[in-house]
Amino acid sequence: MSNPSLNVPSLKVHADDNVSIILSAGGVAAGTRLDTGTVLRDDIPFGHKVALVDIGPGEAVIRYGVPIGIAKATLPEGSWVNEHMIELPEAPSLASLKSPDVPPRPLPPLDGYTFEGYRNADGSVGTRNILGISISVQCVAGVVEHVVQRIRSELLPIYPNVDDVIALTHSYGCGVAINAPDAIIPIRTIKNIALNPNFGGEVMVVGLGCEKLRPEMIMTPGDQSASKMFLQDENLTGFAAMTDDILQQARSHLDRLNQRRRQTCSASELVVGMQCGGSDAFSGITANPVLGFASDLIVRAGGSVMFSEVTEVRDSVHLLPNRAANPQVVQDLIREMRWYDDYLARGGADRAANTTPGNKMGGLSGIVEKSLGSVAKSGSGPISDVIGPGERLKRKGLTFAATPAGDFVCGTLQLAAGMNIHIFTTGRGTPYNLPTTPTIKVATNSALATRWFDLMDVDTGRVATGEITVEEGGWELFHFILDVASGRTETAADKLGIKNDLVLFNPAPIT
Repeated sequence: MSNPSLNVPSLKVHADDNVSIILSAGGVAAGTRLDTGTVLRDDIPFGHKVALVDIGPGEAVIRYGVPIGIAKATLPEGSWVNEHMIELPEAPSLASLKSPDVPPRPLPPLDGYTFEGYRNADGSVGTRNILGISISVQCVAGVVEHVVQRIRSELLPIYPNVDDVIALTHSYGCGVAINAPDAIIPIRTIKNIALNPNFGGEVMVVGLGCEKLRPEMIMTPGDQSASKMFLQDENLTGFAAMTDDILQQARSHLDRLNQRRRQTCSASELVVGMQCGGSDAFSGITANPVLGFASDLIVRAGGSVMFSEVTEVRDSVHLLPNRAANPQVVQDLIREMRWYDDYLARGGADRAANTTPGNKMGGLSGIVEKSLGSVAKSGSGPISDVIGPGERLKRKGLTFAATPAGDFVCGTLQLAAGMNIHIFTTGRGTPYNLPTTPTIKVATNSALATRWFDLMDVDTGRVATGEITVEEGGWELFHFILDVASGRTETAADKLGIKNDLVLFNPAPIT
């Protein structure tokens, strides 16, 4: 903690707030006078909240101009306000959500922006040129990983226009209730991942032979370029025969991928998935608003943006209906929120379980505060559509893609939806990176950006210090996205070679 001093700056987000955020790295000591005139009664860590007035028991703690919790006991002016001192308010009623009387106006168009991408036969555009090898069952994952290493060392050198080969492994396919209603979620996720634009339409599936999830369920009927094989094929004798068969099939896919070249594409072909993880109190005032501004720019350019994480939208869902492009969007929002409420209830949990120990150490006092910051990633434009977990995007513009909030599950589902660029904000820090899609890491505070200088791509902590505005940060991120999508700029995590596994969301029974 810094020594007590006078007029130390803090951050009050909204005029109606009765708390402000400590901006001093390392925190501030009791006795410090803030620029608001409040004198601290407690030592308060960096990013945490201080009461600006006396808040009585049962009264609301207000941030972003709305209640984020109810005080359990008196919180005197100058005291530290954290998760132990407040209770969650009730979640917004889904029954109260109504369509707007007048649809929101479209954002003004933004023309003239392009990137260099790979055009696909189905009309989509990739930002990478990758061979993805899918599996129908986890049993074959080790064999496929082995073959991928051989392809990288033996084949990729003779296919210089192919960026990489990725094993699209998972833990599904065996011992599962394949016909259970919720099994559709992992099945369509696996199928749609194989169709991601970064794989160039080349679908290759390796199966075992006795699994419940058949490779045909992953492949699109009539796709002449798709291929499959089974390790249990009686014509294959020994491990070498299995691996040689996979390598031979891979060659035909690599031949086609190697003929592809980057072409100038409109920014309208961007499909950007936005997500946050390891969030802190700055996420909702720096990084996520910057993403929101960039989201509006992408939508204005005719592109597609996804925001997700149901539990991190649930407490802010009442803010979204007025942005619904049509009444069906509101009904679909209600459907996905209600489904997830029921899903959590079946597991004996609720939305409060979302907030992690790291979130709380970073100054977030609960899911309501986290949600208000998280939804800022969606920007200000109309919401054109809502899709369920594992579904593909159906419309351009801004889509709510319903997913769990877990980083790897959310990223996997956004990949299945068709994203070709991933944006990930963090305040606590995470080395998360998808192997299939460029993942731009955005630090919410400059302390993290400095400490993790070789893991972060963008420092939005400069918004909190007044060095840049949200608008300036949004334009900066937009141009960075175009450079990464074009292959001109490599992300920090890609430079380091970091890759995380894909993780399916499977709410269905395992038999």
